[in-house]
Amino acid sequence: MFKHNFFTYGGKIIVEILGEILFFPIWWYSIGFVRLVKNVFRFWRNQEKSLGFSVWAKNIFVPMYGQNDFSGRLISFVMRLIQVVFRGFVLLLWLALVLFILIFWLALPFLLLLSLVLQLTHHE
Repeated sequence: MFKHNFFTYGGKIIVEILGEILFFPIWWYSIGFVRLVKNVFRFWRNQEKSLGFSVWAKNIFVPMYGQNDFSGRLISFVMRLIQVVFRGFVLLLWLALVLFILIFWLALPFLLLLSLVLQLTHHE
C-alpha cells in the first residue's frame, strides 16, 4: 500500500541519529582533532609571522642602519636581543594558549560526561 510512511521514515531517522551519536566520539578524537591541530598550528604560525620573531632572531648580529663600528654593532645587538626576548615571550604565551586549547579539546567530552553524571547522581 504505502511504500513510505511515518514508521519507515521514523525508523530511518532513529537509526541515523543513533549512528551520529555513536560516531561522534570517533570523529571528535580523529577528524575533529586533526582539523583543530591544523588550524591551531596555522594560527600559531601566523602569530610568529606577525611578530617577525624568526626575522629578528636571524638578523640579531647584523648591524642596523649599516653602522659597522663597534658602538653601532653593540647597540644593534642589544636592541635586537631585547626584541627577540620580548617577541619570544609573546610567542611562548601564544604557544601556551594553543596547547591549552588542544588539551581542553581532548578533555571536554570527559568533563561534560562527568558533569552529567554528577548532575544525575546529586541527591539532596
